[in-house]
Amino acid sequence: MQTALRTSLPETELASPANFAPHARVVREERPIHTSGLPLSIRGLRKSFGDNEVLRGIDLHIPAGQFVAIVGKSGCGKSTLLRLIAGLDKIDAGSVSFGQDIQPEDIRVMFQEPRLLPWARVLANVEVGLGRDRASKDAHARAEKALTEVGLADKRDQWPSVLSGGQKQRVALGRALVSRPRVLAFDEPLGALDALTRISMQRLLERVWRDQGFTAILVTHDVAEAVALADRVLVIEEGRIAHDVVVNVARPRQRGSAELAGLEGSILSHLLSADDRT
Repeated sequence: MQTALRTSLPETELASPANFAPHARVVREERPIHTSGLPLSIRGLRKSFGDNEVLRGIDLHIPAGQFVAIVGKSGCGKSTLLRLIAGLDKIDAGSVSFGQDIQPEDIRVMFQEPRLLPWARVLANVEVGLGRDRASKDAHARAEKALTEVGLADKRDQWPSVLSGGQKQRVALGRALVSRPRVLAFDEPLGALDALTRISMQRLLERVWRDQGFTAILVTHDVAEAVALADRVLVIEEGRIAHDVVVNVARPRQRGSAELAGLEGSILSHLLSADDRT
């Protein structure tokens, strides 16, 4: 199979220019200002639902602070992989480890639906993300800081019902950020937004990732979104990592640039050719 994409390689090969797609410019990648994220190692990960084997032996290492996007056709196992990483589903076989003991607040998930409490005002919805620290003396201050980070400090006393779709997702992001997670998993969080709001939210996600330095894992159907945000794009196919693509393009990235378009085209070409093979 001819492809411009790269299959999984040892980490020592990741930095080799010869392994990048030919249209990707080799530059120094801007990473978070500081890294508080956790490294992630997955070995032999398997998950089935009844007779349907969704994940068929995933092996993966994600360095601390890296932004990884996961793409693939519907039903390929993207969200299942994310849920296993976040501890939301039980692993059938294999392991997910972070190199150290973790606390519940170390890993947070942001879903496609904001999942806000309609009976609680915006500030109180953000405080929910503090979990067991919600009763602490600084809970209000931490929630207000998180709202400021997502640009909604002036909405602290509003009800969720009066917010736009993009504003609700910003509240959901603030709720995820308030506990200062070390791993933040995104499960199609921007899928329901209009195009302009989605671009604005993409920029916000990138900014808070660079400011806070958490390890980011994004599941998305939007390949353009994946190459715009991620250091690395994983292509899942039939429950396995079919390709592991380095996006070695300098930040801030220019949406619609020839470099990103070339990477997007290569990934889409592979995904579409997979349909022809089935």
